[in-house]
Amino acid sequence: MLTNHTRLMQFFSAANEVTGRKKLQKMIYILQNCNIPFEEKYQFHFYGPYSEELSLRVEELCNLGFISEEKETKSSYVQYHYQITNDGREFLNQFHPDMPDMTEQIALLQSKSSRFLELVSTIFYFKGLPEDDMVKKIHTVKPKQKYTDAEIDEAFRFIEAIKPSQ
Repeated sequence: MLTNHTRLMQFFSAANEVTGRKKLQKMIYILQNCNIPFEEKYQFHFYGPYSEELSLRVEELCNLGFISEEKETKSSYVQYHYQITNDGREFLNQFHPDMPDMTEQIALLQSKSSRFLELVSTIFYFKGLPEDDMVKKIHTVKPKQKYTDAEIDEAFRFIEAIKPSQ
């Protein structure tokens, strides 16, 4: 088992359940930007930062029976739910990945909507820009989301709350 797969299993163990593929993508990306050692490569996609590597690793963990993926049919879409399985927990008990405690950060992330996490992850993606330019960029690359100034301010405050103290 590769280290990155084991780290993801540790995440799922701490999270208990993650609802939504988009939310999963954003949670891992945000944690990565908070110095949690996830190594998946991301590129900017329609819904913000996206990692094909993460999608493939999750699929592999599901195929191994270490993560369960349950589909829930909604009115116009399918919602996915992910959990670590008993086999996954047993495997994880044998291999202890060198991971910092991320329980509090995961709880903060789970309390937010996928739409909000898309905004937060987009801010992280453009973190090298001055704040005014970043806000313009968000409105340029995410016009359909119609983020308000209040939502953007909340996202900046959230980033300060979730990042570890330096």
